[in-house]
Amino acid sequence: MLSVADALTNVQKATHTLPTEMVGLLEAFDRVLAEDILSAEDLPPFDNSSMDGFAVRAEDTADVPVVLRIVSDILAGSAPDYSLQTGEAARIMTGAPIPPGADAVVPIENTDATWDTSSVGHTVTIRKSASSGANIRRRGENITRGSVVIRRGAVLSPADIGMLASLGYAQVPVIRQPRVAIVTSGDEIVRFDATPAVGQIRDGNTPALAAMVKRCGGLPSLIPPARDTLEDMHRMIDDALATQPDLILSTAGVSVGAADFTRQALEQRGQLEFWKINIRPGKPLAFGNIDGIPFYGLPGNPVSALVTFEILVQPALLKMAGRPYRPTVIEALTAHDFTSDGRESYLRVRLHRAGEQWYATETGTQSSGALMSLVQADGLLIVPAGVTFVPRDTLMKVRLLRTPREQEDA
Repeated sequence: MLSVADALTNVQKATHTLPTEMVGLLEAFDRVLAEDILSAEDLPPFDNSSMDGFAVRAEDTADVPVVLRIVSDILAGSAPDYSLQTGEAARIMTGAPIPPGADAVVPIENTDATWDTSSVGHTVTIRKSASSGANIRRRGENITRGSVVIRRGAVLSPADIGMLASLGYAQVPVIRQPRVAIVTSGDEIVRFDATPAVGQIRDGNTPALAAMVKRCGGLPSLIPPARDTLEDMHRMIDDALATQPDLILSTAGVSVGAADFTRQALEQRGQLEFWKINIRPGKPLAFGNIDGIPFYGLPGNPVSALVTFEILVQPALLKMAGRPYRPTVIEALTAHDFTSDGRESYLRVRLHRAGEQWYATETGTQSSGALMSLVQADGLLIVPAGVTFVPRDTLMKVRLLRTPREQEDA
């Protein structure tokens, strides 16, 4: 069987980042930027006031209190053309341009003025000195023209969207989102919203995998399941190809059962790169391509499907989407003995902390069909290949699935 590391290497070699597309600014949130964004202008574009108060010549406030004559009102959005002279002040609002001749702003609370009194033609008493540049936001202090504002590869945040808007970007170059066709098979499978007959089960895998795809920045399409015939498997593949996917993700039908036709269909329609990996859960896993489109045949057991997606599909899908792949791995002491079968194992564990030390406890049965054990898991304890017994109080690596719910020992 292929090792997990070798399987991951093969998958990554066959994966390429998707091309660029332009999207509207309001659709660009959480998308991956495809090009560096350079500023075509200074921000702010002019010197402006950071306070409500009075624009002054700083040298006029050296000895306070001092009385200055109010010569103008400057509102945000206005364009002052009067040059302030010695002994003069201009009432100014936050964000308004600094008038020529002024080099400081005195906040209104440092004067005897109130906003409900008239200004032009009256005087204001300055009670506190202002240094040159006080309360002024200088042109270009945020961004200078020609500077890189957001780097290629950034996952655009709300702040990024605001900055792009400030720079006038109505369209944004981003990496295209991977289109993923999700397929499954089995006479026993019915939709998640149906009432199963005796011997049938609801399909939980494809909705769960669709959620995983979305978390990776992809666009999932759920294809109607195939019955347990080779002919219907080919029909399902045709339906998947009709969605013009960048990746086909199958669950079930890759084992050695009499009705498992995924591998056979893949070999007839495309190319099989590998089948079976030295991993627990999820040994029967097929990878290849159909018409040059990557094809992943995941196991049908729900835990196996989700764990193998986490370990092997997620890195490739993130690469296609141009997103960073940074799994979080911590070290934890085993709270009891653990056993495995010698495959590289990813055991579902709950984490708790005592002081600075994390401890890992199994969430229950490690059956690949027991999805509740994954619902309750904070992470996957990694048992290396060849290891069948891990005694209590052994320091092991745990790949986090979420922030542990239980932060401290009770």
